[in-house]
Amino acid sequence: MPRQLGELEDAVMTRVWEWNRPVTVREVLEDLQQERSIAYTTVMTVMDNLHQKGWVRREVEGRAYRYTAVSTRAAYAAALMNEAWSRSDNPAAALVAFFGMMSAEQREALRDAMRIVLPTLPEDGTPPAEAGEAGEAVDDAEPETGR
Repeated sequence: MPRQLGELEDAVMTRVWEWNRPVTVREVLEDLQQERSIAYTTVMTVMDNLHQKGWVRREVEGRAYRYTAVSTRAAYAAALMNEAWSRSDNPAAALVAFFGMMSAEQREALRDAMRIVLPTLPEDGTPPAEAGEAGEAVDDAEPETGR
């Protein structure tokens, strides 16, 4: 399970994710230097660390590497949420507290996501009482015997 990225790792990965193409240390450095004073070797070390940790892959191009994200920011965020949730001693209470912190826009995004995961989710966002693998309602009633 991934651990949370450090501040500089996150700043680098944000660029790699947003640009969505292979990037060089020099490109990331030049963009970071618009916000802070930072050395080439610092960015190179961070990108090498991200490669060692499996966040980016790299390919040699001339005398430099080009780095590409291994997964998306959304996948990273989902993994962090799953990790935090799985560590709770009361997952239901953790979800209730989390939902209580959400803005209206976040709750709407959650409803949209639930509609994707459970295609039969009603418009009001309430999940069906029970759902099968394909999101269809499951009927647990006894089969009719004709009596």
